[in-house]
Amino acid sequence: MADTAAASAAPARPLRADARRNYDRILAAAEAEVARSGANASLEEIARQAGVGSATLHRHFPTRQALLEEVFHDRVEVLCAQARELATSDEPGEALVTWLRAVAVYGATTRGLAASLMMGPSHPPSGRGCGEMLLDAGGELLRRAQDAGAVRRETSMIDLLTLVNAVSLVTEGDADAADEAVRLVSLAIDGVRPLPVPSA
Repeated sequence: MADTAAASAAPARPLRADARRNYDRILAAAEAEVARSGANASLEEIARQAGVGSATLHRHFPTRQALLEEVFHDRVEVLCAQARELATSDEPGEALVTWLRAVAVYGATTRGLAASLMMGPSHPPSGRGCGEMLLDAGGELLRRAQDAGAVRRETSMIDLLTLVNAVSLVTEGDADAADEAVRLVSLAIDGVRPLPVPSA
């Protein structure tokens, strides 16, 4: 069992130069096509734009979700870095809300991201899926906000990201998507704040 775990944790073998070029071309074509058509972008068109066959595309990215995870990985990493920075804030409740608003704006203004997160986990070449990255990054913000009494204890990070992702989906493509996403997330967050204690 230990040997199996060690093998699965071993880093992937570096790609040959020609395979690396194909990988980079596919990823660049996918970024452009997803920006135009969203998460349901044609894989055949992506392969054509990259100048490779469908078999080559699927060799690098066995599923649509694996490809989407790579397309959005770096952008999601920016959000994770923001969460780590906000985790040092003296206002844990506001830090969490600020981050959730940022996630919503990213989802609303980055075509295909929200839909990709709704598709569930995958096994991208980078090793960690975008949803897992966001759950980990936001988890510390949520714990600090709950410890400060700013968020109900029964609230989970999955609850919050589901709310935020729903907002992103319904506002994606709107002319004022960013402002609308912030407004709707702010309304939703009011529902996870602690209820006032009735006076005796």
